[in-house]
Amino acid sequence: MAQITLKGSPVHTSGTLPAVGSKAPAFTVAKTDLADVGLQDFTGKKIVLNIFPSIDTPTCATSVRKFNADAGKLPNTAILCISADLPFALKRFCGAEGLEGVTPASDFRNGNFGNAYGVRITDGPLRGLLSRAVVVLDAAGKVVYTEQVPEITQEPDYAKALAALK
Repeated sequence: MAQITLKGSPVHTSGTLPAVGSKAPAFTVAKTDLADVGLQDFTGKKIVLNIFPSIDTPTCATSVRKFNADAGKLPNTAILCISADLPFALKRFCGAEGLEGVTPASDFRNGNFGNAYGVRITDGPLRGLLSRAVVVLDAAGKVVYTEQVPEITQEPDYAKALAALK
Protein backbone atom coordinates (compact mmCIF):
# COMPACT_ATOMS: atom_id res chain seq x y z
CA MET A 1 0.00 0.00 0.00
CA ALA A 2 1.27 3.46 -0.87
CA GLN A 3 0.44 6.59 1.10
CA ILE A 4 -0.24 9.66 -1.01
CA THR A 5 -2.08 12.87 -0.26
CA LEU A 6 -5.13 14.72 -1.50
CA LYS A 7 -4.73 18.43 -0.78
CA GLY A 8 -2.35 17.48 2.03
CA SER A 9 -4.57 14.86 3.68
CA PRO A 10 -3.23 11.27 3.65
CA VAL A 11 -4.96 8.64 1.51
CA HIS A 12 -3.84 5.13 0.59
CA THR A 13 -3.72 2.94 -2.47
CA SER A 14 -4.48 -0.77 -2.79
CA GLY A 15 -0.82 -1.62 -3.30
CA THR A 16 2.35 -0.37 -4.90
CA LEU A 17 3.30 0.15 -8.53
CA PRO A 18 4.99 -2.78 -10.29
CA ALA A 19 8.76 -2.79 -9.77
CA VAL A 20 11.05 -1.45 -12.48
CA GLY A 21 12.47 -4.47 -14.30
CA SER A 22 9.39 -6.63 -13.66
CA LYS A 23 6.95 -7.93 -16.27
CA ALA A 24 3.90 -5.66 -16.49
CA PRO A 25 0.77 -7.22 -14.96
CA ALA A 26 -1.92 -8.16 -17.47
CA PHE A 27 -5.15 -6.16 -17.39
CA THR A 28 -8.35 -5.51 -19.27
CA VAL A 29 -10.00 -2.09 -19.47
CA ALA A 30 -12.77 -0.66 -21.64
CA LYS A 31 -12.17 1.68 -24.57
CA THR A 32 -14.62 4.47 -25.36
CA ASP A 33 -16.56 2.16 -27.70
CA LEU A 34 -16.94 -0.27 -24.74
CA ALA A 35 -14.64 -2.85 -26.36
CA ASP A 36 -12.10 -4.51 -24.08
CA VAL A 37 -8.44 -3.62 -24.52
CA GLY A 38 -5.39 -4.94 -22.69
CA LEU A 39 -1.64 -5.33 -22.89
CA GLN A 40 -1.96 -8.07 -25.51
CA ASP A 41 -3.40 -5.48 -27.91
CA PHE A 42 -0.11 -3.55 -27.87
CA THR A 43 2.38 -6.41 -28.27
CA GLY A 44 5.70 -5.13 -29.59
CA LYS A 45 4.97 -1.48 -28.73
CA LYS A 46 6.30 0.70 -25.95
CA ILE A 47 3.46 1.78 -23.68
CA VAL A 48 2.88 4.78 -21.45
CA LEU A 49 0.15 4.19 -18.86
CA ASN A 50 -1.10 7.62 -17.80
CA ILE A 51 -3.23 6.79 -14.75
CA PHE A 52 -5.48 9.35 -13.04
CA PRO A 53 -8.62 9.77 -10.88
CA SER A 54 -11.05 11.52 -13.26
CA ILE A 55 -10.97 13.26 -16.62
CA ASP A 56 -13.33 15.87 -15.15
CA THR A 57 -10.60 17.45 -13.02
CA PRO A 58 -8.16 20.05 -14.34
CA THR A 59 -4.94 18.18 -13.52
CA CYS A 60 -6.19 14.92 -15.07
CA ALA A 61 -7.35 16.71 -18.20
CA THR A 62 -3.96 18.43 -18.47
CA SER A 63 -2.09 15.11 -18.28
CA VAL A 64 -4.16 13.66 -21.13
CA ARG A 65 -3.60 16.79 -23.25
CA LYS A 66 0.16 16.83 -22.60
CA PHE A 67 0.67 13.15 -23.39
CA ASN A 68 -1.49 13.56 -26.52
CA ALA A 69 0.74 16.43 -27.68
CA ASP A 70 3.81 14.16 -27.49
CA ALA A 71 2.15 11.04 -28.87
CA GLY A 72 2.91 11.73 -32.53
CA LYS A 73 6.60 12.21 -31.76
CA LEU A 74 6.94 8.75 -30.21
CA PRO A 75 7.55 5.97 -32.74
CA ASN A 76 6.14 2.51 -31.94
CA THR A 77 4.52 3.83 -28.76
CA ALA A 78 0.98 3.66 -27.39
CA ILE A 79 -0.29 6.00 -24.69
CA LEU A 80 -3.16 4.65 -22.62
CA CYS A 81 -4.96 7.17 -20.41
CA ILE A 82 -6.66 5.12 -17.73
CA SER A 83 -9.18 6.16 -15.08
CA ALA A 84 -12.30 4.76 -13.44
CA ASP A 85 -14.43 7.26 -15.38
CA LEU A 86 -17.19 5.86 -17.55
CA PRO A 87 -16.01 5.39 -21.15
CA PHE A 88 -18.66 7.93 -22.24
CA ALA A 89 -16.97 10.70 -20.22
CA LEU A 90 -13.58 9.85 -21.69
CA LYS A 91 -15.04 9.84 -25.21
CA ARG A 92 -16.80 13.17 -24.65
CA PHE A 93 -13.62 14.83 -23.35
CA CYS A 94 -11.27 13.49 -26.03
CA GLY A 95 -13.79 14.30 -28.77
CA ALA A 96 -14.34 17.85 -27.55
CA GLU A 97 -10.56 18.38 -27.26
CA GLY A 98 -9.74 16.71 -30.58
CA LEU A 99 -7.35 14.28 -28.88
CA GLU A 100 -6.53 11.37 -31.17
CA GLY A 101 -2.99 10.42 -30.13
CA VAL A 102 -3.95 8.67 -26.90
CA THR A 103 -6.16 5.70 -26.12
CA PRO A 104 -8.59 6.62 -23.33
CA ALA A 105 -9.62 3.60 -21.27
CA SER A 106 -11.78 2.90 -18.24
CA ASP A 107 -11.33 0.53 -15.30
CA PHE A 108 -15.03 0.84 -14.43
CA ARG A 109 -16.05 -2.78 -15.05
CA ASN A 110 -14.14 -4.75 -12.46
CA GLY A 111 -11.25 -2.69 -11.16
CA ASN A 112 -8.71 -5.30 -12.22
CA PHE A 113 -6.32 -2.66 -13.55
CA GLY A 114 -6.38 -0.61 -10.33
CA ASN A 115 -5.77 -3.70 -8.25
CA ALA A 116 -3.07 -5.19 -10.52
CA TYR A 117 -1.12 -1.93 -10.57
CA GLY A 118 -1.77 -1.01 -6.92
CA VAL A 119 -3.36 2.35 -7.78
CA ARG A 120 -6.94 1.97 -6.54
CA ILE A 121 -7.54 4.56 -3.79
CA THR A 122 -8.85 2.75 -0.70
CA ASP A 123 -9.88 5.61 1.60
CA GLY A 124 -10.74 9.30 1.63
CA PRO A 125 -13.21 11.13 -0.60
CA LEU A 126 -11.79 9.63 -3.84
CA ARG A 127 -11.88 6.00 -2.64
CA GLY A 128 -12.60 3.65 -5.51
CA LEU A 129 -10.94 5.92 -8.08
CA LEU A 130 -7.36 5.53 -9.33
CA SER A 131 -4.39 7.50 -8.03
CA ARG A 132 -2.26 9.66 -10.30
CA ALA A 133 0.64 7.58 -11.59
CA VAL A 134 2.65 6.85 -14.70
CA VAL A 135 4.05 3.46 -15.71
CA VAL A 136 6.21 3.06 -18.81
CA LEU A 137 6.73 -0.32 -20.47
CA ASP A 138 9.28 -1.30 -23.09
CA ALA A 139 8.30 -3.19 -26.24
CA ALA A 140 8.79 -6.52 -24.43
CA GLY A 141 6.27 -5.57 -21.71
CA LYS A 142 8.87 -4.90 -19.02
CA VAL A 143 8.40 -1.99 -16.61
CA VAL A 144 11.12 0.63 -17.26
CA TYR A 145 9.75 3.60 -15.28
CA THR A 146 7.17 4.28 -12.60
CA GLU A 147 5.95 7.36 -10.78
CA GLN A 148 3.34 7.34 -8.05
CA VAL A 149 2.59 11.06 -7.83
CA PRO A 150 2.72 11.85 -4.10
CA GLU A 151 0.03 14.55 -4.14
CA ILE A 152 -3.02 13.82 -6.30
CA THR A 153 -3.39 17.47 -7.34
CA GLN A 154 0.15 17.53 -8.83
CA GLU A 155 1.00 16.65 -12.41
CA PRO A 156 3.35 13.75 -13.15
CA ASP A 157 6.90 14.31 -14.36
CA TYR A 158 6.27 14.16 -18.11
CA ALA A 159 9.93 14.62 -19.06
CA LYS A 160 11.11 11.64 -17.01
CA ALA A 161 8.31 9.42 -18.29
CA LEU A 162 9.06 10.28 -21.91
CA ALA A 163 12.83 9.95 -21.38
CA ALA A 164 12.25 6.36 -20.20
CA LEU A 165 11.01 5.50 -23.70
CA LYS A 166 14.47 6.07 -25.24
